[in-house]
Amino acid sequence: MDQKQLREQENRCIQEQAPACAAICPAHVDVRGIAAEIAKGDVVAALKLYRKAVPFPGIISRICDQPCKAVCLRKDLGGSIEIAALERACLEFGSSSEETVKQLPRKSKTVAVIGGGISGLTVAHDLARKGWGVVIFEAGDRLGGGLWKSPPDLLPRDVLINDLKIIEELEIEVRLNMSVGGSGANGHGTFLGKLSQEFDAIFLGVGPHSSEIPDLQMNDNGQIAIDPLTFQTSNEKVFAGGDVLRVSTLYPNRELKHSAILSISDGRRAAVSIDRFLQKVSLTASRVNEGSYETKLYTNTSTTTSQAPLIETDLSTRYNIEVAETEAARCIQCECLECVKVCPYLDHYKGYPKKYIRETYNNLAIVMGTRHSNQFINTCALCGLCAEVCPTDVNMGEVCHEARVTMVDQKRMPPSAHDFALRDMAFSNGEKFALAHSAPGLDSASYVFFPGCQLSGSTPEYVEKSYAFLRENFDNNVGLMLRCCGAPADWAARKDLFAQSQNEFYAEYEKLGKPKVILSCSSCYQMFQKHYPDVEIVSFWDVMNEHGKFKKREFPAPITIHDPCSTRRESHIHDSIREIITKMGGEIQELPLSREKTECCSFGGVMWLANRPVAEKMVQQRINESPLDYVTYCAMCRDFFARKGKRTLHIFDYIFGEEKSDLAAAPAVGFSQRHENRARLKEKLLRDLWSETMPDSGAFESIRLVLPEDVQKQVEDRLILVEDMQKVIEYAERTGKRMLNNSTKHYLAYFKPNSVTYWVEYTKNDDGSFLIYKAYSHRMEVGIGAPK
Repeated sequence: MDQKQLREQENRCIQEQAPACAAICPAHVDVRGIAAEIAKGDVVAALKLYRKAVPFPGIISRICDQPCKAVCLRKDLGGSIEIAALERACLEFGSSSEETVKQLPRKSKTVAVIGGGISGLTVAHDLARKGWGVVIFEAGDRLGGGLWKSPPDLLPRDVLINDLKIIEELEIEVRLNMSVGGSGANGHGTFLGKLSQEFDAIFLGVGPHSSEIPDLQMNDNGQIAIDPLTFQTSNEKVFAGGDVLRVSTLYPNRELKHSAILSISDGRRAAVSIDRFLQKVSLTASRVNEGSYETKLYTNTSTTTSQAPLIETDLSTRYNIEVAETEAARCIQCECLECVKVCPYLDHYKGYPKKYIRETYNNLAIVMGTRHSNQFINTCALCGLCAEVCPTDVNMGEVCHEARVTMVDQKRMPPSAHDFALRDMAFSNGEKFALAHSAPGLDSASYVFFPGCQLSGSTPEYVEKSYAFLRENFDNNVGLMLRCCGAPADWAARKDLFAQSQNEFYAEYEKLGKPKVILSCSSCYQMFQKHYPDVEIVSFWDVMNEHGKFKKREFPAPITIHDPCSTRRESHIHDSIREIITKMGGEIQELPLSREKTECCSFGGVMWLANRPVAEKMVQQRINESPLDYVTYCAMCRDFFARKGKRTLHIFDYIFGEEKSDLAAAPAVGFSQRHENRARLKEKLLRDLWSETMPDSGAFESIRLVLPEDVQKQVEDRLILVEDMQKVIEYAERTGKRMLNNSTKHYLAYFKPNSVTYWVEYTKNDDGSFLIYKAYSHRMEVGIGAPK
């Protein structure tokens, strides 16, 4: 995935979009942030956020028309947040006499601001803080314009006067009783021209009667022509805002209605344009989401309870600090995070897709140095749940898989991430397990059963019974193919190994006459859909649902179904499984997330190897969702849940299992035993169905091991197989390359059959077996040279 593709995915994530309240607010007051700070008792921090958006906070907190309330997601859940009252609380409880105004050093250029209303005052404030000289020309005898028309009980005069002190603090020159209105005959046009010569830029904030100002181009409405993006007029030095803008090109068909917060927004936008004009840079670059706009942010409120304000509130209400904190706590704190809420992996790294995609690209771009996001990329289960719940279909699985492809191509993929799974795949596609036969007595097949390697490793007897069922229902015209579908190679982005597995499959498939492939493993089904489009596939569960003859079983009250994540898009399989259970007398209680929104067991994407703590979180989250027994139709899901003590059955336990056995409590099958089960399954099938024998075993397989229970757990946790230890001991005993500890009389030996070096501490018993005390492995090169 190149930079452009990554950026496209990144930009689809809406988590960083503003909440509706801040987006609709022309000045983009951070309502969410202010409420969060007040709720936790930090009114000082809340006031800083408020002042950042509004230069005259006392005024706005009393006369703002509050467009935010109309879009607040609390509106229908108890009532919109009373942000104006919270703003007043910030000012009352968070202000300090030590507050100072930050201002850049004075620059040489100056700006004339015509009109001392709130729009012009905002322009003056912002430009003065940036270091430009500013002179305000006001027609009246005091600053504030129409603000003085506000009722005193709504806007107390001491609040108005106190807010306007900032103009003096910024050393802005004010010239009162200076009018630029009227006709050119009265000399005002000459006055504007004179200002153009004296000042480097001019801002017009003179009210709605702009047609009385000459020397500027007019539009079809008879008003000053104003650029709606930059607020620049036909004279490049002259910019306009406030009510003069409201009756011009931006709002030509609207009834004029004064809005203080909108005027502040106009002033801020005009100040940006003037600042850029004075610096001789682009006035239009990166001018996005200025003023009111509609946010793309999605927030799920389905679980939000209704909660009304403690007290009735209007623009004159004063909160005490306790009421303010309670009101602030009503804020929903709008954000998306739909994917993070359901995925322990995305939650673990404390971010969200936009951030993760950015980090992924940066990680892949590193040529020298440490790539800190390697584990993050390899931890993803590639299950697709994030895309399923995302309002914009952002798929971190696709991002991470493409990143793995790039890492492999760059030869920067850590071998430890997927080594065990790839070796397990190699075993399944090797002579110990791989098999492809038509039905006994036939040379070709109309169907071939492909049970996959994991069911064969956990409960091989179900493979036998499933195959017998298919032969019985398809007139014996069903072949059998035992091998791995290549999923580990696909998840590891090892295109070379997947191609090898794919070629081996096609060679056997063509010998069988290109039959329809019946798949019981959900991962195999997904792999065949993705990589074998020319192969006609059939779900075993659809066949079983149609042709099976089911006995009524005793179910322990309701059961719940865990759908493997690789069946996410396969609603027909979901339906078949549920119909089978219903036919057997089962009552189903669905999990909160099931079918297309099912969760992963951590097997997918080889997460369980790349990051065991996150994998355990994922398993624990899933098994904690219901106290009922789980039923699944994936061998690895069943074993991963059982390994954590969750009562779980494979659906085959109901179809073929012993009715009196408590199969839900059966332990998970160990990794060494899985290899043993696969090999024995092949041997039994060859002998019983085709009267064939297995190839000769390797010399190491004659080594008999004795593993105490604690050692069994140790090697299972360390992913060391019995065959790995057998190879170490066979090599040590044959070559004599072993070390003796004189104190314990234990031997220590090592062997490196591939990229991993295995060490085993052992003694030899009188009966020729070997007692194992400890085993471990590593990928370091040993100084004395590990044997190969």
